[in-house]
Amino acid sequence: MKELEHSDERYKEKLTTTTKTRDNPCSSIVNTFIRAWENQTFNSGFILLGIFNYSPTHIFLFSLVLGIFTVAFMGNTAMILLIYLDTQLHTPMYFLLSQLSLMDLMLVCTTVPKMAFNYMSGSKSISLAGCGAQIFFYVSLLGAECFLLATMAYDRYVAICHPLRYSILMNQKICGLMAACSWILGSLDGIIEVAVALSFSYCGAREIPHFFCDVPALLILSCTNTLLFERMIFICCVIMLLFPVAVIIASYVHVIVAVIHMGSGEGCRKAFATCSSHLTVVGMYYGAAMFIYMRPTSDRSPTQDKMISAFYTILTPMLNPLIYSLRNKEVVRAFLKMLGKGKSREQIA
Repeated sequence: MKELEHSDERYKEKLTTTTKTRDNPCSSIVNTFIRAWENQTFNSGFILLGIFNYSPTHIFLFSLVLGIFTVAFMGNTAMILLIYLDTQLHTPMYFLLSQLSLMDLMLVCTTVPKMAFNYMSGSKSISLAGCGAQIFFYVSLLGAECFLLATMAYDRYVAICHPLRYSILMNQKICGLMAACSWILGSLDGIIEVAVALSFSYCGAREIPHFFCDVPALLILSCTNTLLFERMIFICCVIMLLFPVAVIIASYVHVIVAVIHMGSGEGCRKAFATCSSHLTVVGMYYGAAMFIYMRPTSDRSPTQDKMISAFYTILTPMLNPLIYSLRNKEVVRAFLKMLGKGKSREQIA
């Protein structure tokens, strides 16, 4: 009798759980991803083949990458602090620039430290959780930066084409909302891609021909059919890349027309200086991203993918603060002002 009572209780509990799952489809989806994650097992990670060997040439190139990483880390950190500390830089344009520097700082810290640790320690392994974290941050930051660059182009369009309405169209609240939307949209893309990518079964040697966990390189190792997911990635890339590019092109077409009709030579020069810096960054970033993610799988080469990925995950974050600071008199002024304060404090001490 007791056994029958226990079995009845277990049946009721199971029935209740099933009913709740049917009532809540979101819970069913979450449970599916949890089961898929558990099936991967945390002990079975991946091997990152990396980009360098231990030849003298590659040791020099690795040292060069560490130097670029150091410059990128210090340059973006300095840009964030400079914009935060100097009250004259508390404008929408520089707020958006500080968000770009923050994204670049996080992006370069997502890939290079792990690559450097593996190279110097001789260990090429990465855990499943570590791989998932790299995919999430990498995809989220790339997506967020796509939308942020479009927001920055819109900001320049409003500033040059509608200067009298600039304080209304790009006030602090709207600017903060646009930046927050960039972060949120990028994070949503990251969550979707990491959840689906880690739900596949991976077999064989589990060796990723890359220096970090990049989704296209990871899908090659999958034992299951990933064609549907690859199409989903392509659609996401169309939305995340081509839509912002369309906004940027439309904004700068209006800007160029407005600049041409400007009577002031000084105004034209200042407008072109500001816009050319942004267009340089846009060209480097979107060109590399489209080359990586909008090509068919059959045309992919691991060597090409690694080199292009290194360009826009390591080199571009270093170039961005240099491009914006060296060609921007206000940033240079703020930097010299900070240096002047530091020297005066040393003299007083």
